[in-house]
Amino acid sequence: MTAIWGIVNVTPDSFSDGGRFLAADDAVAHGLRLRAEGASVLDIGGESTRPGAERVSPEVEQARVIPVIEQLAEAGVPVSIDTLNASTAAAAVRAGARIVNDVSGGLADPEMRAAVAESGADYVIGHWRGFSSDMYARAEYRRVAREVAGELQERIGEAAASGIAPSRLIVDPGIGFAKAGAQNWDVLRGLDEIVALGPRVLVGTSRKRFLAETLQRTAGGETADLAGVSTERRDLATAVTSALAARAGAWAVRVHDVAATRDALAVVHAWDGA
Repeated sequence: MTAIWGIVNVTPDSFSDGGRFLAADDAVAHGLRLRAEGASVLDIGGESTRPGAERVSPEVEQARVIPVIEQLAEAGVPVSIDTLNASTAAAAVRAGARIVNDVSGGLADPEMRAAVAESGADYVIGHWRGFSSDMYARAEYRRVAREVAGELQERIGEAAASGIAPSRLIVDPGIGFAKAGAQNWDVLRGLDEIVALGPRVLVGTSRKRFLAETLQRTAGGETADLAGVSTERRDLATAVTSALAARAGAWAVRVHDVAATRDALAVVHAWDGA
């Protein structure tokens, strides 16, 4: 069964739930709810990577996430830290995190790979071409799935050279990162090229803009106005894409709504006779 990662954003400005779980107690309670609904891992983030997001210092980031990680780890919950910063990754692993989820694949902080290698944690390598402030200017591709796979292969080699064993690696095609609109669908349709790289594959489509654009078009609306695409509709689309990603070979999917995705995966597995 494909693993489900539950998202816990300990931020004031994440695109769909910013501010809801900024207090540590609220974040922990939310994480435990996601765990009860079927999350295998809780992915804790203290810095938003939404388009146009402002960077925060590692000190601010750590003040947000470390108390949450400590409490969840003490409760026996597998935790991932979603960070671009090597110092935050190291602090999170000391606090009990088992996985470092770096959407930049080691490009944002040159110390990240060494920090992960020393920590012993598993490492998610995301496909990334730049910070959120200007990432869409870098969304130039001829064959997007093949180019994403090629760039991830480079990051895999860099991780290996830094002493991170292949068994510790997970790759993420970076849906929504330096990819606009239909390019995300092209990557998902070409997921077999990502799976063929060898490491476990994590896919995160949850509530992202390209889903809302698709839903708005089906309703006959203008894609520039996405306010009418509710969270519930985005969660349904997320569950469908997560189930299709699982069928295409994804090892895990990263979502806000764990229960809906759990049900979608159960239906697909039943359909496939699993």
